[in-house]
Amino acid sequence: MPTLLILMIIGGLGFVLWDTGRAAAERAMVLGRNACRAADVQWLDQSVHASGLRLRRLPSGWLGLERSFRFDYSYDGIERHTGRMVLLGRELVSFTGPSAAQISRIRTAIEEAEDI
Repeated sequence: MPTLLILMIIGGLGFVLWDTGRAAAERAMVLGRNACRAADVQWLDQSVHASGLRLRRLPSGWLGLERSFRFDYSYDGIERHTGRMVLLGRELVSFTGPSAAQISRIRTAIEEAEDI
């Protein structure tokens, strides 16, 4: 009987870990898609990939899980670039990605205005 109880507890903890991981991946997917749309770049594969997991202290002082995700995007549809984001709980704490696309679009617009 105690073995069954232990297996149920381990199974429950496994389910909670899996469920929170899926929720974080869905949140990362929304953030990646929105960042690509805002930067006017193509979001490739329509998905994010988990690349890391570690324990980290939350602002409240409790321990929480920090999840790293990577995603691919393209400026021109030919070359593939990799972006990275880190979520601490549901909060985005780090982002590396297509922000340069927005800057290059602004620079192009300024150069075109100067030529006129």
